[in-house]
Amino acid sequence: MSHMGLAETIREDLVTAMKAGDDVTKTTLRAVLTSIKTAETAESGGTELSDDAVMKLIATEVKQRTEAAEIFAEAGESEREAVEVAERAVLQAYLPEPLTADELDAIVTQVISDGGYTTKKDMGAAIKAVMAKAGGRADGKTVSGAVGKALS
Repeated sequence: MSHMGLAETIREDLVTAMKAGDDVTKTTLRAVLTSIKTAETAESGGTELSDDAVMKLIATEVKQRTEAAEIFAEAGESEREAVEVAERAVLQAYLPEPLTADELDAIVTQVISDGGYTTKKDMGAAIKAVMAKAGGRADGKTVSGAVGKALS
């Protein structure tokens, strides 16, 4: 039995959502599949994206939903905010569990001591290294906060 790729899983989940009449999931997964298709066409001339690439794409979509939700929340548009939050939840199910604060701190500590980073000047390099080690399980804002704290 061949291992199913992430994009394939999402396609199957879309079919399930359509049968179940789950509009939020349907809309969200359609959007993701469109992004995947666009990326496949643009970047690789139609070859399938790796699961890693698909996850990066989903992470970007999650970030967009988070930002949109914040904007709607500030504007007092709670219904539109709720839609973004619901869609984000659908997407997050495809991403690896986020690191806990302790796990992230441990990575930050290790990266800083391994890399010999000591001052705020090293922040960019340290953040990059931590992001690579976190493997998509922490967002840039969180990482940069943790690294900033560690280097202060």
